Amino acid sequence: MKKLFLMTCLVSLSLMAAAQGKPEGKLFIIGGGDRSDALMQEMLNTASLKANDYIIVLPMASEVPDVGFGTLSTQLKKLDNRTIRNFNFNKHDVNDKNWIDSLAGAKLIYILGGDQNRFMKSVLNTPVYAAIHKAYQNGATIAGTSAGAAVMSKYMITGKQLLDTVYKETFNKLWDKNIEFAEGMGLLQNIIIDQHFLKRNRYNRLISALAAHPNMVCIGIDESTAIVVHGNKATIAGESQVVRLANPKSLTKTGKGLLKFKHADFGIFTAGDVIDIKP
Repeated sequence: MKKLFLMTCLVSLSLMAAAQGKPEGKLFIIGGGDRSDALMQEMLNTASLKANDYIIVLPMASEVPDVGFGTLSTQLKKLDNRTIRNFNFNKHDVNDKNWIDSLAGAKLIYILGGDQNRFMKSVLNTPVYAAIHKAYQNGATIAGTSAGAAVMSKYMITGKQLLDTVYKETFNKLWDKNIEFAEGMGLLQNIIIDQHFLKRNRYNRLISALAAHPNMVCIGIDESTAIVVHGNKATIAGESQVVRLANPKSLTKTGKGLLKFKHADFGIFTAGDVIDIKP
């Protein structure tokens, strides 16, 4: 029965996407760090919640999911005292139809930070994945911070290096085939997101991502900052900056595997700027 439900959800998602084309929803992608009340209010405004709409928080990336939910819900209730639900599918059946239907019907879904790999392990190839996509197709705003930002991409940066196995918050070399990707939520099909960008000096990591997928747009979002995605455009919100990299020219590598290219599109943007996220 559970397998049948899963198959039904995944088939429904495919049919829905084919029928509807571009999603009606928006993405509110935060680069991590502190979330000001002003930034959270902008997220609520983006979601355009009506009287009976509710918010669902997905905490599965977090090591302390209840703490993360408590902090977020306390902040949001100061701004909008509506129903906020904590759906921890690490501790709950991913095939629970009541939870899945509630998730698909939410108008604002928020993915907490933590470990993006932990989150995707919980939701990939489950009805949870399908329900998030259904909500997005039907007009919901999908928001996330830190790891919750990374999962938005089809090609999700895991944080690990393939050639230098000691973990570092940034890369100290520009090597071919050094960056590891995993399958993300695919809410952004042509965009790769990196987070905590300026704070952790992740230029080398984003350049490595661009070299690995030169036909994509790579976006680094700093802490306390967000991009609001609707269609092929993204508006910058928050306190810091966003970096956009795209279109490397004459991309190649040396015999020792060092990356190089002659030119790429490079831009730095601040609140209110609107950027093109179409490759």
